[in-house]
Amino acid sequence: MSLYQTAHAFFEACETGQGWNACEAFCHADASFACQADALAETTTLAAYADWMKGLLTPVPDGRYVMKAFTVDEARNAVVAAAEFHGTQTGEGGPVAPTGKTVVSDYAYVMEFDGEKIRHMTKIWNDVQALRGLGWA
Repeated sequence: MSLYQTAHAFFEACETGQGWNACEAFCHADASFACQADALAETTTLAAYADWMKGLLTPVPDGRYVMKAFTVDEARNAVVAAAEFHGTQTGEGGPVAPTGKTVVSDYAYVMEFDGEKIRHMTKIWNDVQALRGLGWA
C-alpha cells in the first residue's frame, strides 16, 4: 500500500469508531500519539487514541467526519488530513446525561511514517470548543 492508501485506511477505521483492532494493521505496535488538548492530555499511544475515538461514538452515535483536505508529504514521509467532526450527544456514556447538542469541530492529523506504517500521530484540535458545543464544558 502507498502512504496515501495506508493513511486513508487508518483514518477511516479510526474516525468511524472501529478502535485499535481495526487500526493496528496500519501502525507500528508502539505508535505514539500527541495532542495539545486537555481532553487527550493523558493519551500517549495511537492504540489508546483509536480506542478513545471508538468510545466517543457511544455518547455521540451519529459522529462522522467531513474530509476537507488529505495530502502526502513524500519528503517528510508524512500524511496530513484536515477534517470536521460532526455529531450530536444523544447516547449515554458521556460526562453528563445526553444533551441533544450538536458539534462541528475542526481538526487535523499529522501521521508520520516509518517505512510503510504510522510511527507517530499528532492531532491538532481545540477540545474546549468541541466540548462546549456538546454541552460538556
